[in-house]
Amino acid sequence: MITRKRLATGACALLAALSVALLPTSATADEPVAKESPKVELVLDVSGSMRAKDIDGKSRMAAAKQAFNEVLDAVPEEVQLGIRTLGADYPGQDRKRGCKDTRQLYPVGPLDRTEAKTAVATLAPTGWTPIGPALLGAAEDLEGGEATRRIVLITDGEDTCAPLDPCQVAREITAKGIHLVIDTLGLVPDAKTRQQLTCIAEATGGTYTSVHRTEDLSRRVRQLVDRAADPVVTPVATEGAVRCADAPQLKPGLYTDREAFGQHRWYRVDLLPGQELRASVSVSADRAVNDDYGVLLRAVTRHGREIVRGSEAGDGRTDVISTGLRYPKPELDDEPGDAKPAAETVCLQISNSFSAPPSVKTTPGMPIELTVDVVDGPSAASDVASFGLGRGWWLLGALVLVGFVAGLLWGWLSRWRVAVWRTN
Repeated sequence: MITRKRLATGACALLAALSVALLPTSATADEPVAKESPKVELVLDVSGSMRAKDIDGKSRMAAAKQAFNEVLDAVPEEVQLGIRTLGADYPGQDRKRGCKDTRQLYPVGPLDRTEAKTAVATLAPTGWTPIGPALLGAAEDLEGGEATRRIVLITDGEDTCAPLDPCQVAREITAKGIHLVIDTLGLVPDAKTRQQLTCIAEATGGTYTSVHRTEDLSRRVRQLVDRAADPVVTPVATEGAVRCADAPQLKPGLYTDREAFGQHRWYRVDLLPGQELRASVSVSADRAVNDDYGVLLRAVTRHGREIVRGSEAGDGRTDVISTGLRYPKPELDDEPGDAKPAAETVCLQISNSFSAPPSVKTTPGMPIELTVDVVDGPSAASDVASFGLGRGWWLLGALVLVGFVAGLLWGWLSRWRVAVWRTN
């Protein structure tokens, strides 16, 4: 009897051991493959022109260092970040040596914030502006793997090492099919710098931004680093129409188009009851424009009634201007049986008030980026077409009621005081 019990116990123990040994293998086989960490390399211009003191009353180099410190503090943990410089080491006049002056200041990998800040603090404006060689070096720094890769180029001038054209370098990087995006930021740029940096960005599907303040530089670099950590949908090229009836039907996503000066572009989105439309648009001034401009985004019914609008104005201190809107469509009170509710066609209109000096070409139009999202609406969505007040009508009604009651009380008190005064 005891022998049988021992045999049974031993058999159970053996089965348990085999189960424990087999379970991890099965679980490991079912686990998804770990996603590679995104890689970002910041490429900073440290050429002699960075000494100019025209950003918030301090030098461009000082503004870049301050922005870098703020960015390094905010880099997401999952991002592998590196820093490369151009024009940081050779102060002489030898063109051949000056055009090789680019090096990796901090290797791409897990970020040691203190070490990276210390490396940036040692930089001083020095030499040439070899943008092309720096981009080639940065592309090599980011090679390998299938991770999201992004280069953020910060410079205050155009390349000084032609004939190695940085725009052509960007096209060659794109042709390799390594899905590397280059975003460019121009510090107080002139027309030639703006044109070159726009070309580099567009060649790789990146963005160009003009910067005139330290705060703008820090905010934009942080946005781009965060975008690498949480990549957005690849933009889809579309073409808006001159009226809603002919407009393209858009689904949730990111779209690009071009809009001429003072032009209206129309797009359509279908919205079901209980859903909320969220849309935003950015217009980039990729050429010299006059001061004082604006962008307008309107949501309109097919019959021309305005639902809601968003607008923003600028004064020439930035080359990108954005605005957005939200429209929650209420649920239907009585839905007949199993009938599927009909979708409402919402017309989106994008308008701008840009103008340009006579010497500037107005064609092609300026690049625009339109984001469309449709989400579940709030539990009690109301028609925000009510003069833009939406649920604010309740607050307005309450204020009117309170004012009415307060007026009655004040009148009664006044009459009572007069009556007391007469009696005495």
